[in-house]
Amino acid sequence: MLPATMTTILIARAGGPEVLQPATRPVPQPDAGQVLIKVAYAGVNRHDCGQRNRGHGPAGATDIPGLEVAGEVVATGAGVTRWKPGDRACALVNGGGYAQYCIAAEPLTLPIPAGFDLKQAAALPEALLTAWLNVFMLGRLKSGDWLLVHGGSSGVGTMAIQLARLEGANVVATAGSAAKCAVCEKLGASRAINYREADFVAGVKEATGGHGADVILDMAGGTYATKNLEALAMDGRVLHLSGGESAEFRAPLSAIMSRRAVVSGSQLRASALAVKIEIVRQMRERVWPHLGTRVTPIVDSIMPLAQASAAHARMESSVHIGKILLEVAG
Repeated sequence: MLPATMTTILIARAGGPEVLQPATRPVPQPDAGQVLIKVAYAGVNRHDCGQRNRGHGPAGATDIPGLEVAGEVVATGAGVTRWKPGDRACALVNGGGYAQYCIAAEPLTLPIPAGFDLKQAAALPEALLTAWLNVFMLGRLKSGDWLLVHGGSSGVGTMAIQLARLEGANVVATAGSAAKCAVCEKLGASRAINYREADFVAGVKEATGGHGADVILDMAGGTYATKNLEALAMDGRVLHLSGGESAEFRAPLSAIMSRRAVVSGSQLRASALAVKIEIVRQMRERVWPHLGTRVTPIVDSIMPLAQASAAHARMESSVHIGKILLEVAG
């Protein structure tokens, strides 16, 4: 029998990590097409920090932060056929992950890969789906292409490197320390460039034999808007993530036109449910069979749910490598 209430983390007001506070809420009940997951671990993402800075999430969504969880299905709504109580699962959720129980849509709930524990599974949904959407569905990266990943040691970055190699593409990554660069190369990057010490444009040109990057995945806001175009191949695509509300994009229009470049961006949370379902379908078909062998999540650290503020502080310090997780009931 489920309890009536649960512990959550709420955003007391707009501000820094200290505004994350524990609270008690009723345990939600799944509607038709939904499952209720008893959360073991929840992933921490930059989007969570942005929601905290604003003091609220998108209209119509729960005010509990957290976009990915792993745990045990404990209840199902009407029409759910693929899940039953007792099943272990991970899920991409529209908020609510920083809690003991979380609602997930059935089509966005995924099986735990063979050999994975719940910690590893919690590090998958947001990073995997974000990387796949941008690099392959929007960026159209294909075998033999060159991918440049800014922030290669982040949760999304480490996944993007591995997915690109899985699909037969080549990778150059940027990161902010020698240790982070070493991780990128271990994951399959042909070259990792410490952006604090070297010009990544020259590094990309050298690594690609002058060709440039066919796709650039940029998680640095608009900082590299012009330099990305210098590093881009003809007909290349630049995909922006994590720009933040204050980020601005300034680049010469002539550089975009002369390279026939496409500059775009996306937010996974804001994507239509049908888009998310299609990403999940492609993930299950093309990536899930390789998890644990050719694609493995990197977990930076695990903190108790009550220390969500410390987890946010660590993420915003940018010292982490891979995913930061919150342990809820591991």
